[in-house]
Amino acid sequence: MEMISIEKELQGNTYPGRGIILGKSADGKKAVCAYFIMGRSSNSRNRVFVEDGEGIRTQAFDPAKMEDPSLIIYAPVRVLGNKTIVTNGDQTDTIYEGLDRQMTFEQSLRSREFEPDAPNYTPRISGVMHVEKGKYNYALSILKSNEGRPDSCLRYTFAYNNPADGEGHFISTYKHDGNPLPSFEGEPKRIAVPDDIDAFTGLLWESLNEDNKVSLFVRYIDIETGEAVSRIVNKNR
Repeated sequence: MEMISIEKELQGNTYPGRGIILGKSADGKKAVCAYFIMGRSSNSRNRVFVEDGEGIRTQAFDPAKMEDPSLIIYAPVRVLGNKTIVTNGDQTDTIYEGLDRQMTFEQSLRSREFEPDAPNYTPRISGVMHVEKGKYNYALSILKSNEGRPDSCLRYTFAYNNPADGEGHFISTYKHDGNPLPSFEGEPKRIAVPDDIDAFTGLLWESLNEDNKVSLFVRYIDIETGEAVSRIVNKNR
């Protein structure tokens, strides 16, 4: 698969929705993840990322303006030992509980489907990173409707063992803006991942559509020590 520019990919798409990037820094020393959320409605835009233990959660920026917390208030990132879980919904908790019961990432998601937000039927996108004693692998998943059919769920899992230095994979909920919103199609897109967390954070944030971007989270984990460094950027401040 050809490597694409994540900068151009995001700049050319006004509404990919929510997106996950998992990969490895160019020097091969860091496991990298990024997660962003966007919004078209005032309810979706009224959010920020806040730290929650080793992970993060979404929170209303102005609680008085919160219309409906379902599907928009959740923990996008949780950590279970040497595993970091990143998702676009409350399936974060489903995966966490499944892994804690010795189930696989894929098995943990079998009880879940796409979101019940007709007519979009927003896909549930999820990722898990496994960093242990100098070894690193990751996987991405998408649960999506079969061409907008509410009674048919398509399940795809993509596993990346011993990922290449400077390489990552990007998956989003939507192909682009629309009514209804068209679900992401195909394999996660192969992108370049730099060594510098601040440079990568800045590149991603500046590339997202100014009107629709809401929040961004980036984390770099030392593959040898497990030590993590994170960045959070919120449009609402």
